Amino acid sequence: MKIAQYHGVRGKQDNITFIKGEDKSVLDKAWDRIYVTTLFSFEWKRISASIDFAIEAANRQPFKIFVGGIAASLMQDQFLAETRWRGIRFIKGLLDKSPAESLQLDEFSEELYSDDTEGTPIEDLIPDYSILEQIDYSYPVHDAYFTYASRGCVRKCKFCGVPKLEGNQRDTDSITAIVEGISALYGPKKDLTLMDNNVVASSKYKEIIAEIVDLGFQANAVLERNGRQARRRVDFNQGVDARILCKDSMYLREMSKICIDPLRIAFDHIGLKKPYSQAIRYAANYGLTNLSNYMLYNFHDTPDDLYARLRLNIDLNEELGVRIFSFPMRYQPVTLKDRSHIGEHWNRYYLRSIQLILQATHGIASGAPGFFKGAFGENNKEFHDILLRPHHFIFNRRWYEQFDGKAEFEEFQTKFSKLGSNDRDALLGILSSSSPRGWVKAFNNMPRGSMKDLFFHYLPLKPKVSRHIWEEMKKYKNVDEKPVLPEDVRIEDAGLNVIA
Repeated sequence: MKIAQYHGVRGKQDNITFIKGEDKSVLDKAWDRIYVTTLFSFEWKRISASIDFAIEAANRQPFKIFVGGIAASLMQDQFLAETRWRGIRFIKGLLDKSPAESLQLDEFSEELYSDDTEGTPIEDLIPDYSILEQIDYSYPVHDAYFTYASRGCVRKCKFCGVPKLEGNQRDTDSITAIVEGISALYGPKKDLTLMDNNVVASSKYKEIIAEIVDLGFQANAVLERNGRQARRRVDFNQGVDARILCKDSMYLREMSKICIDPLRIAFDHIGLKKPYSQAIRYAANYGLTNLSNYMLYNFHDTPDDLYARLRLNIDLNEELGVRIFSFPMRYQPVTLKDRSHIGEHWNRYYLRSIQLILQATHGIASGAPGFFKGAFGENNKEFHDILLRPHHFIFNRRWYEQFDGKAEFEEFQTKFSKLGSNDRDALLGILSSSSPRGWVKAFNNMPRGSMKDLFFHYLPLKPKVSRHIWEEMKKYKNVDEKPVLPEDVRIEDAGLNVIA
């Protein structure tokens, strides 16, 4: 959106087109420049397809293509090593220098705008909202001011790419200029989305909150527009740091002055239990009861660690009368080209089980005790038992626990309860070491006996059976399985549909 502002009617007055994916309608035109943004490294195949498409759209002239964003910054060497992409400029980091310098333009070759060595950095421009109207896709978060009050982070967490992408914590210029600029060009927006990585670490934290209040986003704020009132919302959508929040109630007292919804707090491992709990208590004291937290797993944690964090939220909900929704986020190294990483205390089967538990709820782990018990179990043992269930039992949980599949599920439970620890380990070893096709082969090679009788339940369902279950389940209301959250609060892509 900022690049579009640079080139658009208020900038260089170029004709610009925004596409999402490989839109072949652009192939019948000659383009002077093509920009490709990259997101996460595990989307390498999709990124590659977009770059290859850009080469086609550029009529095989790679010097017209500029690739930037998260993956391109964190993995620049790997992008440069691809011989088929030779000549493409892979931009590392932010476009925070002059346009010519940020885009690596060559004045000797008289490249377009290579003389723009004194212009406003593209990073500092007001985003161009008009390009969002050029695509059919509707982003969940769209009626909002997008900006930053700070960049970088004071932490150096090994699982995080922010230190490499943005560097040390620093404050940005006043957000008022960006908000007012967006309003002037594109009309007032209902919400304020701040993409800071650790705003509470800012030395100007109180000033940032005061500025947000002055912009009309005080607690319980509403926007009058077209004769209607709409409740406003502030979202620090990257989350805030419990290790800082717990130090002084001032941080949550200040946060309560704005219409924050939800308050997102990271809870990356059980070692943060004390500061996290204190932060939640401070929040509750100041009336901040709608909470969300990012919950990293598959790093150095264990399944028991994840369960303990999920369970803590249930306990805090009941004790304090708050509502905490968790978004378990599966760790992947920031330079890995797929989602294949398996943490030292995890295994392939358990990770897929977690995906399936969350799949029906768009990645949300509800804070409702009833939902939690059914989805994750009442204790660690039940959690491990659920993780080791046949995947179609997890995915179609209500069918097998409440409806026509109940008899089959009870038969499985009877056989499963007789497993000793060695047999459980052997079962998990088979399930984690191969794909469903491999399970069929393992089943066929098993000698007759109790293990083979049990393993029969793990064989993949035939498509006809799956379709039958889905058709039958349409007859039953499924509201209690899907905690209701607005689309703009959820995680857009948590990788829940990717089998890795």
